[in-house]
Amino acid sequence: MNHVYLIGALARDPELRYTPSGTAVFEATIAGEDHVIGNDGRERKLPWYHRVSILGKPAEWQAERNLKGGDAVMVEGSVEYSQWEAPEGGKRSMVRVKALRMEQLGYTPELVQDAGGGVRMSSGMNEVILIGNVTRDPELRYTPAGDAVLGLGLAVNETWNDRQGQRQEKTHWIDVTLWRDLAERMKDLRKGDPVLVQGRLVNEAWTDRDGNKRNSTKVEATRVEALSRGAGAGNPAATPAGPRTQTASSAARPQSGGYGQPSRAANTGNRSGGLDIDQGLDDFPPDEDLPF
Repeated sequence: MNHVYLIGALARDPELRYTPSGTAVFEATIAGEDHVIGNDGRERKLPWYHRVSILGKPAEWQAERNLKGGDAVMVEGSVEYSQWEAPEGGKRSMVRVKALRMEQLGYTPELVQDAGGGVRMSSGMNEVILIGNVTRDPELRYTPAGDAVLGLGLAVNETWNDRQGQRQEKTHWIDVTLWRDLAERMKDLRKGDPVLVQGRLVNEAWTDRDGNKRNSTKVEATRVEALSRGAGAGNPAATPAGPRTQTASSAARPQSGGYGQPSRAANTGNRSGGLDIDQGLDDFPPDEDLPF
């Protein structure tokens, strides 16, 4: 299971481009805010910006609708993991949203202007549901403030038939963060365990050991259910940790969270902080064998 639902505003005008092999790619940044109540009882409005892509003929059809920055849209899709060789050497990776459906909402939303010249919806919806296998034994940690945090690596399998009718399979490597009571309850999970994760997509900006600015997308869990082995959560052969150049140290960065419990289940917050909407948007991987 791999489902993402977003309701937000287009942060800027979307773009249609083509890969070297001629595949159409429609790209948009969906932006909104989550409202959370912190440990001090105060409400915080936390922005989020998620990159969304539509591929192939549906990308061209979407471009014909002439959506503009500020339009309110609903996106239904899935989390997509991609990895490629960087021009400067080494492997790079990213997590984005592959949209299966994008619909314009029938009203003009309340917009917030951001420092980067874009806009975001003053509220919105940001929900993800995944079923996958834990890729490594998690380690329970505590922030200096005493909040428990647990980082999970999750392998989510996708299968499809290509244009020749051949069955293909891909594993999406997703980082998941659990906080406080949820983290402590799930600390006994082990590598290979199948789990259901419900939460929200969050942005994280950080600096690597070479001083380069990076950004990543992960899931902040609001609910985790341990499933029985053999429950069909995925292929156990895919559970060993794969190449993780994007967020390999994310479990050691708990300071990105810690705001407190969400104010309501349907509109819970993330840890976007001051992530600029343009960070990482030019790092789209080169042409690859993409499922349709």
